[in-house]
Amino acid sequence: MTDSLVLEQLEQTIRIPIIDGMHAQGDLLVIPAHLLDSVTPLPNAEWRLVPPGGIEVLRGAAGGNPHTLVAEPGSCRWTTQLYDPEALALGMFVADAVAYLMHPEHGATGSAPGAYVIRRQRENSNYGARLVAD
Repeated sequence: MTDSLVLEQLEQTIRIPIIDGMHAQGDLLVIPAHLLDSVTPLPNAEWRLVPPGGIEVLRGAAGGNPHTLVAEPGSCRWTTQLYDPEALALGMFVADAVAYLMHPEHGATGSAPGAYVIRRQRENSNYGARLVAD
């Protein structure tokens, strides 16, 4: 399914949760698109199929480990061309089959078929809101 090194680190007997709602992985949130009325693809957004090696969605702070979106060939489309007034969205994917967000330290989570926005998490600190760093 993927060329990602993550699979080599996971035991073959591991169960990956398949989630049809919002879920988090480190500094990212995966949110069903219907929950974010304000985030939409641009009218002429270019969509591309997720390739066998996956798409690196975000690399951790200071060049750390990547969050990689993987899916069965031909089953998932991805775009980064979004309207997002909060500027937190990294991209949107539409999957006809389960798509997986993989990370060497966090493992993997599966998203049930549907449309999802992947966005950065933020947290409150003594200095105001800031992005969560993984």
